[in-house]
Amino acid sequence: MLFNLKTSMIPLAAVLLTVTVSHAQSANPLDAVPEKMPFDVPYGVPVSLERADAVLTAAVSESKNRNWKMVCALVDSSGSLVSFKRMDGAQLASIEIAIHKARASARYRRETKAFEAGVQNGNNYLLTLDDVIASRGGIPLVDSGKLVGAIGCSGGTGSQDEAVAKAGVAALK
Repeated sequence: MLFNLKTSMIPLAAVLLTVTVSHAQSANPLDAVPEKMPFDVPYGVPVSLERADAVLTAAVSESKNRNWKMVCALVDSSGSLVSFKRMDGAQLASIEIAIHKARASARYRRETKAFEAGVQNGNNYLLTLDDVIASRGGIPLVDSGKLVGAIGCSGGTGSQDEAVAKAGVAALK
């Protein structure tokens, strides 16, 4: 029996066409259109230096209690730096990372943990957005239902950074 290239290619083409069509027709979860705008927290009056320092003092206190060396940054609702604390011995890379986490959290009105979860779930397009950081430790500061700033902490694992940031957020209330 001789191999006929022309007749062998027809079944192969049919299989490729079927795979391509079924792949194109599969639902993309990102195509879902939500009823409400996600993360639609209105911006409020930017956090004052006094309140920013109180938040950072609480975050640093939590970090000291756990013997973690952290860098903590606090930005206003526009993402501009208001206050900053670097603990002795904290890794130097965390200086910019803490600021980045705070800025991304304020500008996108969500915890940076949301970006981390999105990337882990395969939504790599998130990494194409300006100023995103997909690492937990950035948390918005919301007062009376309005976003007034955000805190960013870095120096430990993501869960350590998040725990310290949450201690700071708790001091805002």
